[in-house]
Amino acid sequence: MSKIAPELPANGRSQLQVSGEIPVPVLINWLSISAVPLLAFFASRSVEQGEHLAAGLLIAFAILMTINLLIYAAFRHKTFQRRAFIGLTTTVFIYVSVSALENGSAIIWLFAYPPIIFYISDARFGVGACLFGFTGVTLLFFSPLADQLLNLPYSTSFRITMVVALGFEMITCYILDQSRRRSKLGLLALAREFEYAAKHDTLTGLANRREALAQLEVEYERYLRTNRPFAVLLADIDLFKSVNDTHGHHVGDELIVLVANTLHEEARKLDTTARWGGEEYLVLLPETNADGAVQIANRIREAIAEKAVMVAQTAVHCTASIGVASIEGAESVDKLLQHADEALYRAKALGRNRVCMYQIDGPA
Repeated sequence: MSKIAPELPANGRSQLQVSGEIPVPVLINWLSISAVPLLAFFASRSVEQGEHLAAGLLIAFAILMTINLLIYAAFRHKTFQRRAFIGLTTTVFIYVSVSALENGSAIIWLFAYPPIIFYISDARFGVGACLFGFTGVTLLFFSPLADQLLNLPYSTSFRITMVVALGFEMITCYILDQSRRRSKLGLLALAREFEYAAKHDTLTGLANRREALAQLEVEYERYLRTNRPFAVLLADIDLFKSVNDTHGHHVGDELIVLVANTLHEEARKLDTTARWGGEEYLVLLPETNADGAVQIANRIREAIAEKAVMVAQTAVHCTASIGVASIEGAESVDKLLQHADEALYRAKALGRNRVCMYQIDGPA
């Protein structure tokens, strides 16, 4: 008998944050804050060198970077922030490449582009941007037409070294970025597994007692806000000890899983099914009054009675007694659980394999 499989995301996406990783919006903010004074510094140097057009363009880039910062601070639009930053950064690096600022030495800033673009964008975009940049630099350095139009102050040896070094850096950044992404996905998968294990019972795959209590508190808070009812079922396998004594604990475990799977199958999607402890289970029924809870409980009880575990070609059946309690007035979650437990005790006392509902004047 297989237990309920963990329902974990398979695409690697998660809202969990890897510890120590800088979020992309934060990184872009800090890069922008760092870039603005740098652009202003080189703009002032361009003024000293009489390159007023270059100074104006660098100041314009700095202003646009600042505007992007302010827009993100106001609207928190991550996609717009990232695309605007990539567009501005790419434009700045293109301008640095073709304008030969600082007597051509400013082109070494191109080496900052690959790690930035790989970190803040997906791998496919990073590869495309780097291929575009590498092709552009190669054409810039080795195209006679580009050389004639721009009159670049670079020697042949510098051009060869620059292209080879830039290509090497892009390949290295790609390899390291792939390793980073694989490590991140592995950590996220591990975090999801730990998160699942912390909330679910190992044997059955149902929610564990702690998670059930957490869901009860959430539902109780909703009830206090909206006054919409909810109910709980406490179910217990009848004469479970005799099954263990007669057939062994491994058969008892199979019965526990069998009942858990039945609960999972019969409950609604909005319900929470949990292993409450041992052979006892809890079902939280949101948006359900007492009568509706009794109907669901009887359906579950009948489904359990129809199931069996095969032991040496012999069918071992089991039944369950179920106590039902519905929230009333301002009673607490503890009181609700106590009422369900009292109803379960009465179901056992009346002969088992039955559903009893708690009422104000006692279990019915």
